[in-house]
Amino acid sequence: MRRVCVFTGTRAEYGLLAPLMEAIRADAGLELKVIVSGAHLSPEFGLTYREIEEGGFVIDEKIDMLVSSDTACGAAKSMGLCMIGMGSALERLRPDVLVVLGDRYEVLCAAAAALTAGVPVAHLHGGECTFGAIDESIRHAVTKMSHLHFTATETYRRRVIQMGEEPWRVINAGAIGLDGLDGVEFWSRERLEEDLGIRFGRRNVLVTYHPTTTDAQATQTGLAGLLEVLGGLEDTCVFFTHANADAGGRLINKTIDAWAAAHRDRAGAFSSLGRVRYLSLMREVDAVVGNSSSGIIEAPSLKTATINIGERQAGRLRAGSVIDCGVEARQIRAAFEKLYAPGFRAVVENVVNPYWAGGAAEKIVGVLKDVELAGIVVKRFGDAGAAERRSAECLKVC
Repeated sequence: MRRVCVFTGTRAEYGLLAPLMEAIRADAGLELKVIVSGAHLSPEFGLTYREIEEGGFVIDEKIDMLVSSDTACGAAKSMGLCMIGMGSALERLRPDVLVVLGDRYEVLCAAAAALTAGVPVAHLHGGECTFGAIDESIRHAVTKMSHLHFTATETYRRRVIQMGEEPWRVINAGAIGLDGLDGVEFWSRERLEEDLGIRFGRRNVLVTYHPTTTDAQATQTGLAGLLEVLGGLEDTCVFFTHANADAGGRLINKTIDAWAAAHRDRAGAFSSLGRVRYLSLMREVDAVVGNSSSGIIEAPSLKTATINIGERQAGRLRAGSVIDCGVEARQIRAAFEKLYAPGFRAVVENVVNPYWAGGAAEKIVGVLKDVELAGIVVKRFGDAGAAERRSAECLKVC
């Protein structure tokens, strides 16, 4: 039986990985092992490891890595702790394959530890671009450390190959997080109101705003502009989720907590909503507002609009339901005007999500189960221009 180890460090990442974890657990030829780290283990971020356990998964290793700091130095120290913990976890679990998703610094640590241990790495959501975050560099670094790649679109598959990865290693599986939407038991609006303690308004938005880690000033400008605009909206209920454990995230959380407390008649801030509550709330609101990838990838499939602020998600493919805007208050205000303009709702209802392929979990499990692992950690650099040069030389001869 092949042992597949899945690493997760944040609530958002687990929400995407859950359908794959379920598929691995259900396959008789695979044995699932789970490593949990990062914000999952922090009371400040909601102790979201409990959601993993409530999902019926056994957590085999917990790596406590977060330093109580809101600085780049603190993040670097956390990475060191994660590397140490991953080295020990991999030695104990001895997986045949390590599965990682995305582009956060916890994932970089997990992949690096596996690389030194000779454990093959399967990476999900490579080949994407997010120019406004250090995640951009992390994602591509993890790609070069990985041995199998499961991309979310054909465009991203070609980009991974362009980076020198051999084509046979790169599979366009579609966005894994969309797989589980059909099976979600969505909460009703009434249940959400009772559970969250907030009544929906005539208009409703879900705000999830994270640091733009390449530009701290843009982060603060965007947050100030967003709160200014939200303060001027009438009969609008605002649901905030806290930022992730990035440098600058705690300041964002403190600011939105204070704003929500000052507007408690129509706002609430939550450290973590959990996967089902978050998706249920996303389905009920008019728009996801902020700079989270969930507004780019998941929201279109739920027929919910997105106001995407700033450069954090710049470079990603997006559906027609996504409204991009700058970080100034006037730009954010214009985005809200477009959101509620006549006819835009019809655009959202008829949008096609470029990340939907269908059956992503099954495709990934099939490869993880059947791929030949002997020698897979030895990679050759695929020259993306070689085929073009051969064609040009052939034309000269002809």
